[in-house]
Amino acid sequence: MNILNNKNKRTSIFKALALCLFAAVSFTFVSCDDDMDIQQSYPFTVETMPVPNKVTKGQTVEIRCELKKTGDFANTLYTIRYFQFEGEGTLKMDNGITFLPNDRYLLENEKFRLYYTAQGDEAHNFIVVVEDNFGNSYELEFDFNNRNVKDDGVIT
Repeated sequence: MNILNNKNKRTSIFKALALCLFAAVSFTFVSCDDDMDIQQSYPFTVETMPVPNKVTKGQTVEIRCELKKTGDFANTLYTIRYFQFEGEGTLKMDNGITFLPNDRYLLENEKFRLYYTAQGDEAHNFIVVVEDNFGNSYELEFDFNNRNVKDDGVIT
């Protein structure tokens, strides 16, 4: 009789362990997600060296820029565009490309220079937007006053 009790105890323990193992495996598979979280998109900023705040007609201002990324993904592409909302002028890249407003251009280097040439006597205001192919963007605004206009608005 004692042998039967031991056998029943072993069987009960084995069933309990099998049930616990089955429950643990079930919870493991249920809690798993098929989608792996791989970060491909990293935030970035664009840093510039100081630029003058006044410009005259025909003067070219150099804007030194550097793309600062918090991470690097091999297939990330960056584009640049600009929009001038006050004044008249042209913006060129250091590789000679003259920008057209709101057209996107491929940004090939992390360090680049922009050259703004004033073509009018008024104030010049424009934004430069750098975007990646994951939808992140960084906006820079540039405001240049006319060098011939004093603070009270009188032209000298």
